[in-house]
Amino acid sequence: MAATVPLGAAPAAAADDVIISRNTVWRRFRRHKVAIAGAVVIVFLALIAALANFIAPADPNFIDQVHWQGYPLAPGAFGHILGTDENGRDLLARLIFGARISLTVALFAVIMEITIGTVLGAISGYYGGWVDFVIMRVTDVVLSIPLLPLLLVITAIVAGTSNKAALNFGVIVLIIGGLSWPAVARLVRASFLSLREREFAEAAKALGNKDGRIIFRHLLPNAIAPIIVQATLEVANVIILESTLSFLGFGIQPPTASWGNMLANAQSNITVAPWAAIFPGLCILITVLAINYLGDGLRDALDPNTR
Repeated sequence: MAATVPLGAAPAAAADDVIISRNTVWRRFRRHKVAIAGAVVIVFLALIAALANFIAPADPNFIDQVHWQGYPLAPGAFGHILGTDENGRDLLARLIFGARISLTVALFAVIMEITIGTVLGAISGYYGGWVDFVIMRVTDVVLSIPLLPLLLVITAIVAGTSNKAALNFGVIVLIIGGLSWPAVARLVRASFLSLREREFAEAAKALGNKDGRIIFRHLLPNAIAPIIVQATLEVANVIILESTLSFLGFGIQPPTASWGNMLANAQSNITVAPWAAIFPGLCILITVLAINYLGDGLRDALDPNTR
């Protein structure tokens, strides 16, 4: 299956190939019922995150001082559908706003990661030689950096100088996105090493196209399938990483709601108020499973060897 049409193909044939390719991908993906379910869950969560200000039952930081007496309220008590946390804040509202934080961190970090990895991998695979050698050695160095410990150190420094969640948000995105690109770079490089030898790439060179146009107009569209799959899987990884940081107290800082810091805050009352830990834990589990299932479905649908 070719996602794009080689240079020199007739316009009519090119249009037909694109239509057939898209129909084939959709037909394969539609057969993957679990992936469809995952896509529905992701769209649902994205809508919840986008509309959090309108659908949340309360302000996520509002303390119900009327009913809260120093201990969490059980689900359903005094209008709190999922109960409250240890500070009397509505759990459902905090889960909704926590979805916005987790998904936004994942989205921006993965966009940064995919952009850096794709550009470096494309240049490395296309030019080869000393350019490939330098980029791959830099990739090896970045791969050797332990991501989680570095995140812990830098976010701890930032948290010590400021409690602004927006600042921590930016730091987390920059570090995750800036250090997670090597896998993407290697994937794109491998695709370009093969694609640059194809006839349509040679034809583009013979017609005098500049390297930049050949890379981004002719080769990259043919390598987009594995990049899309990798991006979906990386979203799940980033969500887990951000939740881990927040759980350890080095991620999104309170009072801003995050699924990870909600889990951390629930530890002290886990025996008397298990719901405060169960609900954010379920949100993380369901989101990561949905994204992984979507990635599996896309991989099967975009695989040219799949029938």
